[in-house]
Amino acid sequence: MHTIVRITTIPISLKVLLKGQLEFMQQNGFKVIAVSSDGNEIDALKQQEGCEHFIVPLTRKINPIQDVICIIKLIKLLKKIKPAIVHTHTPKAGLIGMIAACLARVPIRLHTIAGLPWITTTGAKKYFFKTIERITAAASSKIYVNSKSLLLYLKQQNLANKKFSVLGAGTSNGIDVEYFVKSNKIEEESTFLKQINEIKEDAWVWLFVGRIVKDKGIQELVEAFCDYQKIYNTDQLWLVGELEGNLDPLDGETITILNSNASIKKFGFQNDVRPYYEAANVLVFPSYREGFPNVPMQAALMDCGLILSDINGCNEIVENNKTGLLVNVKSSKDILNRMFFVRENEAKFNQYKQEVKKKIVANFEKSVVWENLLNEYKSLINKNGL
Repeated sequence: MHTIVRITTIPISLKVLLKGQLEFMQQNGFKVIAVSSDGNEIDALKQQEGCEHFIVPLTRKINPIQDVICIIKLIKLLKKIKPAIVHTHTPKAGLIGMIAACLARVPIRLHTIAGLPWITTTGAKKYFFKTIERITAAASSKIYVNSKSLLLYLKQQNLANKKFSVLGAGTSNGIDVEYFVKSNKIEEESTFLKQINEIKEDAWVWLFVGRIVKDKGIQELVEAFCDYQKIYNTDQLWLVGELEGNLDPLDGETITILNSNASIKKFGFQNDVRPYYEAANVLVFPSYREGFPNVPMQAALMDCGLILSDINGCNEIVENNKTGLLVNVKSSKDILNRMFFVRENEAKFNQYKQEVKKKIVANFEKSVVWENLLNEYKSLINKNGL
């Protein structure tokens, strides 16, 4: 039995972003071992996926001394495990994991790019992060980019070579079509959420799900909503996700609004987001950068309309004015105009919702994505004579 080591910087990425995939690979003849930094999600991850987990103290920030320590620890671990495949996700885990796997002489070294933190940066900072991508790619056997538009961008940046490809139609884990469906229980929870938050009968809920940070477009969304509610003053904006103060924090003005505007509700991280999708009319997802985001696909399956940024990944889910609406990055005015359009053209927007749902079911169902990756693993093992 061949062993696959899956590495992410933090355990929640394994638990949430790759949910079910590790268990699927084990059911299909592989032993899978998870590696990440420490975290509260580890026990739940091991139970969910039925796999072993090892802690390596990875950090999301650049820390040369700590990073070298992690490389050494990971080399020792990989030499002990002797995996056929190491597959990394997230930028820091990719850099550390690919270097360590190369030095440990792991035969198949794979990395998935699900987004680029430096895509909106310039100058020396951008050059630095591009250099990290080059080092990661040099140490890898293959690089999987989880959207076609992101692969095109990497080619334009002179980063992508023959190692780079997209599996199937894209995404890192696909979408669980059977999970994101309406049910009596979900509807009851949704109704309760509306009641306790005093949503009036004719009011709408506008929803964001994700990290509450600057590069998710939260500042522009909050600004747009404050202008929007001058007309539709019974509507609410719900934010579901952790407010992060260390990496990419919101500015002081936005924090003040979040704490003072009674129509903006903050729910923090939720293990089950389905009741929030069910309660919402529209998901607004004005992120600055993505690979291939899961949140819009989840929302669409729950009949939630989509307003997304016109960026990599998002514009592969939504075709503007056909399956949803796209907005320019960092434009609160654009978000505001789209919100008004949706509110005043509900019948047309309902048609968009049905079309995007059909597209997601046809192209991005999880079993399709998992089978593509399973076949890739088997093919690489055969090619390497393992």
